[in-house]
Amino acid sequence: MTEKILAVDDEPDMLKLLEMIIREKTTYGILTTTNPLEAIELVRKGGVDLLIADLKMPGLDGMELLNAVRGLDEDIPVIIITAYGTVESAVETMHLGAFDFITKPFKKEQILYTIDKALKFLRLERENRRLREQLNMEDTES
Repeated sequence: MTEKILAVDDEPDMLKLLEMIIREKTTYGILTTTNPLEAIELVRKGGVDLLIADLKMPGLDGMELLNAVRGLDEDIPVIIITAYGTVESAVETMHLGAFDFITKPFKKEQILYTIDKALKFLRLERENRRLREQLNMEDTES
């Protein structure tokens, strides 16, 4: 199964760039939206394995979106991207549970490396959960 990435940014050009990079350089699927509220709905429906979100968006910013996604699925890695990166905002987003914080403009290799790292982490988390559940089932059977 191919993992699916959801990218949310109020700048359509940034979404086009992310989509182009991911489609050309990976086997991952990608959905994009300029609407953070739509992103919440897409996560709620399931099938999203990674979220890339802009920090500064009208209506709902990246930190609020991160909190909403955490409430729906705590396993989904969230990468925050921003043109307005400060140490304080990076620390705050990481404290809220972001997987990583990347400042714009970023290098193509940087975003690809971070995406791969986040999805490998997600696969390990899911595998660990599956193995723990398997062990618990074996314990209750004996």
